[in-house]
Amino acid sequence: MSVFTQSRGKNLGQPLAVPTEPVWRFRVEQYHQMIRWGILGEDDPVELLEGWLIPKMPKNPPHRASTKLTRNTLEAIIPNGWYVDAQEPITLENSEPEPDIVIVKGDTRDYLDRHPGASDLALVVEIADSTLERDRTLKKGIYARAGISVYWIVNLIDKQLEVYTQPIDLATTPTYQQRQDYKPSEQVSVLDAIASGGNPQDRAASLLIDGSPIGSLSVQDLLP
Repeated sequence: MSVFTQSRGKNLGQPLAVPTEPVWRFRVEQYHQMIRWGILGEDDPVELLEGWLIPKMPKNPPHRASTKLTRNTLEAIIPNGWYVDAQEPITLENSEPEPDIVIVKGDTRDYLDRHPGASDLALVVEIADSTLERDRTLKKGIYARAGISVYWIVNLIDKQLEVYTQPIDLATTPTYQQRQDYKPSEQVSVLDAIASGGNPQDRAASLLIDGSPIGSLSVQDLLP
């Protein structure tokens, strides 16, 4: 397991490029209006990120398989009062991403008139192959700004799980102060060992939701 610490004075993210042609940045409310009015369809391959309509990457078979494996693994251990969702919108301040996996508080029927927000989420997961750079920069910044306490990247390129914790909203670049990388043979908790005050060499840390241990999982179970 590798551990990284984010320096407050160092920017590891990449800023959004300034478009060369005049464009319009949308608020979440405007994005919802475009869907209601039929300008955008619910199945259109775009998501709202930092006010921009960004194309979603096509999903290849390993991505699809890892999404299913990760969902099944998490569903097997989460407690009552939570559920796992996949590739559905979450509403944040100026973004409405569709993460590959989320653990959401409550029941699906609690969200008939809105999408889950940051305060409803215990975990956000992105499955990354062709999207790895975006997930490590743009998506990471969005989730950190929203205060989502734990963010995972299932990295299919390097065959590892990247666990990001301790979000901090810096003036220009929100980020996570801690990153830990776990290899396929290791086990992982939602709150990594260092962030939760445990031993960083502990390979059987419990999965924590609301501070309560509910189980553990192997990184290998998330990989195709």
